[in-house]
Amino acid sequence: MQDPTKYPIGLQDFEKIRKEGYVYVDKTAQIRPIVDSGGYYFLSRPRRFGKSLLLSTLAAYFEGKKELFQGLSIAELIREWPKHPVLYLNLSNEKYTNPTILRDVLNYRLNIWEELYGKREDETTLSLRFAGIIKRAYEQQKNQVVILIDEYDKPLLDAVDDASLAEEFRTILQGMYSNLKSEDKYIRFVMLTGVARFGKVSVFSALNNLNDISMDHEYATLCGITEQEVDTYFAQGVAALAERYRISVEEARERLRRRYDGYLFEEDAERVYNPFSLLNTLAKKKFRDYWFATGTPSFLAAMMRHENFNLENLSTRAVAEIRFNALDTLKSNPLPILFQAGYLTIDRTDDNGNYFLRFPNEEVERSFLQVLLPYYASQSGVDGDSLIASMSDHVRAGAPEDFMLELQALLADTPYEKSRAGEIYFRNLLFIIFRLLGFYCEVEHPTAAGRSDVVIKTDKYIYVLELKVDQSAEAALRQIEEKGYAAPYAADKRKLFKLGVNFSGEKKQMDEWRIAEA
Repeated sequence: MQDPTKYPIGLQDFEKIRKEGYVYVDKTAQIRPIVDSGGYYFLSRPRRFGKSLLLSTLAAYFEGKKELFQGLSIAELIREWPKHPVLYLNLSNEKYTNPTILRDVLNYRLNIWEELYGKREDETTLSLRFAGIIKRAYEQQKNQVVILIDEYDKPLLDAVDDASLAEEFRTILQGMYSNLKSEDKYIRFVMLTGVARFGKVSVFSALNNLNDISMDHEYATLCGITEQEVDTYFAQGVAALAERYRISVEEARERLRRRYDGYLFEEDAERVYNPFSLLNTLAKKKFRDYWFATGTPSFLAAMMRHENFNLENLSTRAVAEIRFNALDTLKSNPLPILFQAGYLTIDRTDDNGNYFLRFPNEEVERSFLQVLLPYYASQSGVDGDSLIASMSDHVRAGAPEDFMLELQALLADTPYEKSRAGEIYFRNLLFIIFRLLGFYCEVEHPTAAGRSDVVIKTDKYIYVLELKVDQSAEAALRQIEEKGYAAPYAADKRKLFKLGVNFSGEKKQMDEWRIAEA
């Protein structure tokens, strides 16, 4: 019997969760089709999204631990519970800085399996040892083998900023997995999980029968928590959260949605919550950025060092579906890996099957931008919270001159090697600042031709900003007037400021601005 207030935060062991009465969101009806059909599967999901718990659940199922599934959906659907040998490899627990670490991790696991199933002297390579283990496990237990590999891509993501090291890791992994397909007659089921699908890794190129279910509608909610599951499993926790903040249950639900919901893994699927953030919020009865606080993966910073990507294109740049399926480099387009890593999610698709992405929720957007701000703002780093809070204070106080002076000082402190990208760098920095201001004030961004660059609204003031590069602040103000950007606010009782700003490509600075009051 599970306790509705006992949340399995950070727990990945299905048996422990079931035996000790933690809340378990029943996904077993969704795994029934894949365990019935067998074969080779791959699932990509962000970190801390329940991939390890999914594999632990599959391990318990294939090991025939029927008692753990009492009361769950699959128990009503399954009559026989045959026991299979399960080989479980988890690559998530190390920082892979050199090939020796990866080889040691693989050797350690192979040694454990060889103690169980034996070893032949002529099995000297990773591939031959793994193949021998699979065959002997089958022969000893008289049943086909189940292979579960958790976070298969962790070594590659750790080496994403080092091409030669990444190639060494690819070679080692190739040696580990290359014989899997040839041992097919001994294998009942294979599932690999990870953040990204790297097309050049032999586990994908050699296993041409690998079924990638990452963006399949049927499995879109296999990891993550749906709105209905919040109602079913966490109603008591949501009520306690509402009581803690002295708000209604519906308002608590709305805050949870805005902050942690919004992930789509297939364009027509149901949205899901980030489970780690949701469980922490309910357990601690506090709204915080829990998922991001666990650490930004190093590959994200590495990717941003590689790319001078225009952040304004995050939601407007089309991504072909094929780009999600074989990620070989982060240098050409960072959007697919940002999607797979959980920093972006599906917003919509067009008639050509292209995807357009967005931030899934407030936690991810705010935290992602706060991580990027020091990289764009200064060499020594900045206190993003203090900076944005100070700027928002100026905006709320109706002091645009103070706001512009602080922004200019921020730009002036930026080293040349960061600012030399010119316009894109400048616009990226402003994009980050204004998006973060949106959590304090209402900030609108352009979505079509005929709108100003930025509109900021508070309870007393409205600011209409137009940005120019290598022109003049006067030209920016003139465009506000000629295009009628301020016209929609003519009847508004709030005080209106028009700000024209120019960025000098030669000086790498915001060299002038003009402020006009309506």
